[in-house]
Amino acid sequence: MKVWITKYALTDGIIEAESDTQTQDKEKIFAFWNNDEFGIFYPKKEEVFFDKQSAIKKAEEMCRNKIASLKKQIEKLEGMKFE
Repeated sequence: MKVWITKYALTDGIIEAESDTQTQDKEKIFAFWNNDEFGIFYPKKEEVFFDKQSAIKKAEEMCRNKIASLKKQIEKLEGMKFE
């Protein structure tokens, strides 16, 4: 099954992977193969999508939130006075 992972969307982009869902201790584990790499990922529900469009929408939301946070930081820094 194909999945899109947004956990690292702002640093590495959206990860598109083939997934084999398994169960261990009542938690979902996604074992994925991406470009001949194997990894085990313990996802949060909001980090894994089963369609690309939903993953893109989430990544865009993450980007907007990050930009807003950085703007607040810039305003704070610009308002600082050093004496």
